[in-house]
Amino acid sequence: MAFQVPQGSEAQESIMPSQPAIAMETGFRAYLTEVRQKALAQGVTAATLDRVLPSISYNERVVRLDRAQPEGAADAPIPNFAPYKARHVDASRITRGRAKYTELRPLLARIEAETGVPEEMMIAIYGHETNYGTVTGNYNAPEALASLAYEGRRRALFEAELIAVLKMIDRGVPQYAITGSWAGALGKPQFLPSVYLRLARDGDGDGYADIWKSEVDAMTSIANYFVNAGWRRGEEWGFAVNVPATLDRRAIQSRMTAPRCPRVFSRHSQWKTIAEWRQLGVVPQRGFWPKDSMLATLIEPDGQGQTAYLLGGNYRVILDYNCSNFYALSVGLLADEVRN
Repeated sequence: MAFQVPQGSEAQESIMPSQPAIAMETGFRAYLTEVRQKALAQGVTAATLDRVLPSISYNERVVRLDRAQPEGAADAPIPNFAPYKARHVDASRITRGRAKYTELRPLLARIEAETGVPEEMMIAIYGHETNYGTVTGNYNAPEALASLAYEGRRRALFEAELIAVLKMIDRGVPQYAITGSWAGALGKPQFLPSVYLRLARDGDGDGYADIWKSEVDAMTSIANYFVNAGWRRGEEWGFAVNVPATLDRRAIQSRMTAPRCPRVFSRHSQWKTIAEWRQLGVVPQRGFWPKDSMLATLIEPDGQGQTAYLLGGNYRVILDYNCSNFYALSVGLLADEVRN
């Protein structure tokens, strides 16, 4: 029989919804009514909306997780890269990456031949995003995105993603596919719904881009993302270098302000050819250079006197996937370790 709480008891009062919670849910339901109209205007069917929207509730946990994210204030100190690298390019991730690389090699070789995106780069993204598919998230994506949109700090972003995931459902994406991270990222590559709609690709010919269960589709989709972001076939992402103490940093400082992620790009030097970097006394730690005409920028993520990196145009493609120097550097370094 059902558990019953005595009338008027303290236990009953503790499980009754609080007035703020009731008000929040009321406001949330009113907001979903607005979303319904916007989604209808964008072609989502009423049947899908009537099935999905009444089934979700305001999720306070995802809002708390979002508020806990570092804001990255312009004047906040930037930590050294070395501790991050030690956590994300560690022996376990390298070993598992090499095993996955070997397992998927025939598939990866085909995708690289078609797209120009290196096999090891797909694996490195896979490893960083979901630890090779083992951690993809278990949040209901419509509920998470609706809660974050309703909270309001980044409503334009999350509302657009909410409508995008409703479009996915409307087009027949199954129930298991709409679970993901607390921020709505989905599947093995952790695509936001709008990215899935634009760039997910069917790699095995079954007519469905299943980035949740199919590694073929996931790797094909990652490669397609990179191609769309401008990956240059045959050009490396970057490499570690030693910088002479005599280098005049002020002379090579970039004078451009990036419209996107300005704090990330402000750490990059001016673009120079490899030949020019050689003339400035920069030395590759691996002992050899790419072609002299390749353009690269310099970053010293652990300060002067420590390992620095020359970064090519393809590094900017990794940044397009996740606009963080630490992320992009560790993806490139993991890719190198997987291949070597």
